[in-house]
Formats: sequence, C-alpha cells, structure tokens
Amino acid sequence: MLKVSLAGVRAHRLRLMLTGLAIMLGVGFIAGTFVLTDTMQAGIDKKFAGSASKVDVAVLPKKGKVDVLPEEGPGGDRVPADLLTKIRALPGVTAVHGLVRGEAPLIGKDGKVYGDSPTRGLSVTDGPLQRYDIVAGKAPVAPDEAVLDERTAKRNGFKVGAVIRVLDAKGAEHRFTLTGLADFGVDSEVGFYGGVGFTPATAVRMTGERDPVEIDVLGGDQAALRDAVAAVAGARYDVLTSRALGDRLADAAGADTKIIRTGLLIFGVVSMLVSALVIYNTFAILIAQRMREMALLRCVGATRRQVFGGVLLESAVVGLAGSLAGLALGVVLAAGLLALVGGMNAEIPTDRLTLTPTAVAVGLTVGIVVTVLSALLPARAATRIAPVAALRSELEPGGGRFRLGWPRRILTVLFGVLGVGLALLGSLSMDKGETAMFVVAAGGALLFLAVIALMPALVRPLGGAAGALPARLTGVPGRLAVANARRTPRRTATTTIALTIGVGLMSLFAVVAASGQATVVANLEEQFPVDFQLHTQFSSAQTDPELPPALAAGLRARSELTGVVEMRRQEARVGGDEVEVGTATPAAFGRLLKPPVRSGSLADLKTGTVAVNETIAKHQGLAVGDTLRIGTGRGQVPLKVVAVFGGETSLSSYVVPESDFTRYFGAKGPWTIYVNVRPGTDPERALRAVEQVAQPYPTVKATSATAVKEQFTSAFDTMLMIFGGLLGLAVIIALFGIANTLSLSVVERTRESALLRALGITRGQLRLMLSVEAVIMAIIGALTGVVLGVAFGWAATESMADSSVFALPYGQIVGLMALAGLAGLLAAVLPARRAARTSVVESLSHG
Repeated sequence: MLKVSLAGVRAHRLRLMLTGLAIMLGVGFIAGTFVLTDTMQAGIDKKFAGSASKVDVAVLPKKGKVDVLPEEGPGGDRVPADLLTKIRALPGVTAVHGLVRGEAPLIGKDGKVYGDSPTRGLSVTDGPLQRYDIVAGKAPVAPDEAVLDERTAKRNGFKVGAVIRVLDAKGAEHRFTLTGLADFGVDSEVGFYGGVGFTPATAVRMTGERDPVEIDVLGGDQAALRDAVAAVAGARYDVLTSRALGDRLADAAGADTKIIRTGLLIFGVVSMLVSALVIYNTFAILIAQRMREMALLRCVGATRRQVFGGVLLESAVVGLAGSLAGLALGVVLAAGLLALVGGMNAEIPTDRLTLTPTAVAVGLTVGIVVTVLSALLPARAATRIAPVAALRSELEPGGGRFRLGWPRRILTVLFGVLGVGLALLGSLSMDKGETAMFVVAAGGALLFLAVIALMPALVRPLGGAAGALPARLTGVPGRLAVANARRTPRRTATTTIALTIGVGLMSLFAVVAASGQATVVANLEEQFPVDFQLHTQFSSAQTDPELPPALAAGLRARSELTGVVEMRRQEARVGGDEVEVGTATPAAFGRLLKPPVRSGSLADLKTGTVAVNETIAKHQGLAVGDTLRIGTGRGQVPLKVVAVFGGETSLSSYVVPESDFTRYFGAKGPWTIYVNVRPGTDPERALRAVEQVAQPYPTVKATSATAVKEQFTSAFDTMLMIFGGLLGLAVIIALFGIANTLSLSVVERTRESALLRALGITRGQLRLMLSVEAVIMAIIGALTGVVLGVAFGWAATESMADSSVFALPYGQIVGLMALAGLAGLLAAVLPARRAARTSVVESLSHG
C-alpha cells in the first residue's frame, strides 16, 4: 500500500499541485510571521543588550509607579540629583552618569522651531558610560557643543561643524557648535520629535530638568555594587544589573514584538483556515473521482484500514512538500515585510533574517497536520466504497438537490440568532469600547458558522441570481454553467466559503478603515474648523505660552485672510478644583466654533455668564440656570451657567465672554489663533501670507488643517494597503481553490464535455461555459463575504466609540466584487483550455 500510495501521488501530481500551492501559501504566511518577528526581536535584543552592557548597575524610578517609564521621556518620575553624589562616594564606584532628558526646541535653517513639538534634549557623556553611539564627529565636551540625531540633522541640512540654535526652558535662544551626529537607539520619542545631545551640565540648564531619569554606575563586582547602590537608593527606586536594564529598556520603548506577532498570526490562521477548506475540497473531489480505483484496490485484497492509511499517507506527503515550500516562501515574505517595516520605521533594527527552530517546527507541523486533518473525512469516505463499485459507474457524488436536515437547521438558527443578538448587543446596547468590540467579534464568528452550515442550501438560489445576467448574455454556455454550479451544492459551498472568509474580512476591514477615517475627519473638522491654526512652541516647562499680541493684528491686515479668531485661557479655581477658563473672539461662536450644545444656548453667553463642558458639568453637578463661583484676580466672581456643551473641541472647560475674561484676568495674549482663507484666494498664496506674518517669531508654528487631514488620510490609506494586502493572501488561496475545483471538475466531466462537443458546442463555447461557472462561484463567495463584512463592519464601528462615524466605501466594495469576478475568470483559464483541447473521441472513451 505504501508503494501504491506513493505511485498515486506521482500519478495525480498535477491534480495535487494547486493543493500544494494552497498549503505553501498558508505555511509561508505563518513561517514568515515567525521569521519577521524573530528577526525584529533579535535586532532589538542586540541593540538594547549592547546599550545596557556599558552599565554595571542602573538606578531608575520604581517600575509600575507611573504609566510613563523614564526612557519614554518627560512626564515620568525621576531620580533625585542628590543621589548622584551619594553613589559617587561609594567604595569601588569608578564612574557615575545621570541621564537627563527634557525639551529643548531646535530652530531649523528656516528660522522656525523644528517640528510640531519640541525636540528632546539629552545628556551625553564622553566617558565609559556613553550609552549613545556617535556615528559621525565626537561627543560634546564643552558647554557650547552639541550633537543631533542623524534624522533631524539630515532633515534640517545640518552637518558636523555647523552652528545650531536651541531654545532653553524659558524660551531664550542659545547657539551651539554641532560636534557630531548620534544614534540614540530604539527611542520612539527621539525618533518622532528629534533629539539634541548636550554635556550633562548643559542638558540640565537647557531642559530645566535638574533630576535625571536614570543613574548609570560602573565599578567592580556587579552583585556587590548592586547591593551597595540599593542600600543608598532605598526601596523607592529600582536598582538593576545590566541584563535587567536591557529588558527594562526594551519594555519601556514598546519593543516587545508579541503584539506584532499576534496580529500577523491571526492573518496566518485565517490563511490556514482557507487553505484547510481548499485542501478538504480537493481531497473530497479526488476521492470521489477515484471511487473505482479504491474499489478495485478492495477487490484485490486491500482492507479498509489500508485504504484509509493510503489516503492519509498521500495527504501527509503533499502536506510535507507544500510545507517545505512554504518555509522557503515564508523567508521571502519576511524579507519583503522587513524591508517595508525598515522603510516605515528606521528605529526598528532588522539587520539579519532569523529563522529559528520554532518557526520551522510550527510551519511544518501546521502544514502537515492541517492537510492530514482535511483529508480525514474524504479518507473515511474512501473506506466505505464497496468493491462492487469497481464494476459499475457511479453518479457524481455530492450532486442533486441539497436538503437541510433538522440538526443542521437547529444549528443554523441557533448560531444565527445568537450571532445577530450579540452583534446588536455590542453595537447598540453596551458601553462603547474593547468589551463591546469583543462581543461583536463573537457574534460575527457565530453568524459565520451559521452561514457555513446554511451555505449548501444557499448555493442554488444564489447561483441562479449570480448567473442570471451571464446566462442571458452568453446563451446556452451560460445556462449550462449555472446548472453546473448548482448541481453540486456541497462542493460549490465548500469552495465558495473559502472565498467568503477572505472577501468578508477584507470588506470588514475596508468598512472599519473608512469609518475610522471618516471619524478622524469629522473630529478634525470639529476641533480644527479653520484653514490655519497658529500656536507657540515653547518648552512645556512654560505653563501657558502666549502668542505675540501683534500677530493677530498682522494677520487681520492681510487681504488673503479672513476670520481671525484669538483663543485665550487662564488657570483658575472653582471650589477646590484647578480648572481652565477660556474665551474666544465673540464672532467665532456659531460660525467657526460650533460645539454640540447639550442644553441652553451659546447665544446667551453675555456679561456675568459662563458655558461649561458637559463632562465638568456632570462632575460638578451643574445645569443651565445654576450659579458657580470662579476665583479670579478680582476675587470670587459669581457666574450663571447659560449653556452646557459637549464634543471634542478646542474650547476650555469653562468659557466666558471675551470682555469678562479681560476684566477677570487682565490683558493676555492668545494661546492659539485660527485663520480662514478669504474665498477666491489661492491656498498657496494664503499660506505664504501666514508664513510671512509669522516669520519674525521663531517659536510660532502655523499648521494647515488640510495638511493635518491629508496626514491622517495617508496614514489610514497606508494601513489599509498593508492589512488589505495581508488579507488578500487569503483571497488568493481561495481563488486557487476555485481553480483547483474547476480543474478537477473538468477531469471528472471529461465524457460530459465530449458529449457537448459532439452535440455541436464549439471549443470557444466550452471555454466560455467553464469561465462563467468559475465567475458564478466567485460571485457567490464574494457576495456572501461582502454582506457579512459590511454588516459586521457597521457593528464594529458602532461598538468602538460614541463619536464613531460609519462610512461605506462603495468604490472599494464594488471593486472587490469586480476583482473577485475577474479573478474567478482568470482561475478558469487553464482548466477551460485543457477541456477545449481534449480530443472528443478520446474523451468519449474515458471511464
């Protein structure tokens, strides 16, 4: 039987080729995922191990004490500078360095502050505790020397030896000689904002941060040094060895690749699920076609166990071959994804591909096990073939009208009702957020199981609907194609379900991505209701930076601009709480500033009144008509609440009329200015006008609403392209399944095709019939997937947040349907060509 099984593999190698391709793609995706994440993790581990190895002991704030760890920048707890002196005095300590980190805005060559947020200032030492790599030049040693990270230097056109200007914590400008370019490692904050390195003393002076975020220590035996430092530092701080520090830094930088791996493995599992359906369908058809062969084996003495084992052995051989090819494909996929990741985020080290034994073992195991499991039912069916079947012809298994049995009906109704109920519960009744999304996902899974159970019964009506137009346009070949697709409902259902999974997930993701983009745009239009916003970019150490008073007057004087609105704010006290009181140019309310008003009216905002944000109103128990007292420079002032507003807006929690604000807090400059372009003015000309007015003020930044929206749109488009490409793999596997099914069907219907040729159908009409049949199967799967994907895309969107906006990407959905139909047409090319080229006489003698 072993020889017979291996001979069967060789004899049917063409039939099994597409099955092997499906296995290869599924295994390739899973293996590629492991290679990708293992390579990234190895690079990250190497990078952090190299950085931490320069330190014997490090002192950091207690982990878990704050949400922001020291390596993530300003805002986290720090280590007191006094501890440096105590550690330096310990016996055996040879070097100590306190890592200082804060904000130090860099001024670019255009005279404006670089970036939308201040660059990060860091302390750099030229001693043995230098943790950053100086890739060009040297580390700063004098108070007037500095280094820049490579990316920031390149973007601003600064080279070693140039003079750069940096603002300190008070906004004063300082000049430094650029002595080198630094690699600050896997540091997402520096990667995003840019980094400027100074000597430790200069870093303290420029950032205004006296206390370091970390103290690094060198000297002697690590264990003894750690105990000595821990005794001085006390229980409030973590004292780590170099190895523990490396793990801590990787954690703080978000360099754990488990999330990446989990996300990609989900796509891999989806691909393998689709592959399993294709493999199962293939073996079911192969067994059905080889009924006489199996029966003949039974006639010559093969037992049921031998036939069963032979089919499983055949599946194992195919699974092994496909899995080995999949491992090779996985390495290629990982290399491509690494190139993409490296291009998008140069901070992630991806130097060398890493293929671990785990990746090999998982890839081979999944591929072989899935293939063997997929062949179990067909193998069991093979054992039931009676020996007498070798002496007669059998009707095509799986044909005829499909009847929905009571067990299947009960499961379909149960899963369907539960699925729809959970989806509606998560989207309409529960609090928005992660839990509601999981409930919707559970509902989607149950409803999909219901569709799988019901799909064979849906094939006939869906096939008739999908084939109505092709049958009308193509005549007899089209009508024959519709009949062929409908007469084997189980097989057609299994084939189309694979496509339903891929298209359903792609439709779901397209809806979620489009809705997310629409939500972002809606929120931006609410928060950013103008063409330009001007704001200052001093260090955050300045609690309330103001724009120059002359700036608004300059903007109003330009003919290209209109609707200049000044927004002011001031810290004050209401009861025992520190709050923010704000105001805006009166004409802006109702025109540019249109927050959703929950009660009252902003038109009533007059002297002695206040409008309150709904969150604050709920917290304070305030309603329209109530009176509150705000602490101002004129003492406690009673104000009547005339409006409660909501939404994500730029307004302060408490809004008072502009004249009242000036009386309460004195003349203050605006913290931001909104500007619109005058109708009919060229946008580029308006931008130049804004930049000319802001030119004398280096810390003033002008942001275009259009640019912001384009940035978010581009980000969503990129995300959609990446994940759409990953999901597209499942669609490709499903299309291989259609091609596979059609190829096997052509072999199965050799005599039928010859009889049609003998009755007068031309080769072209035969090819057309098979092509239309493939298109019908593709449309059935795609249509079912689109309906499920759009429905659960809506439910997922509704479950995310109250502010979510549902958007249906009509173009993408129509394109997806058209693509599925075209792909089905292409899948039929080779099978149709083979059927058309077969000799009529030879085919009539087949079987």
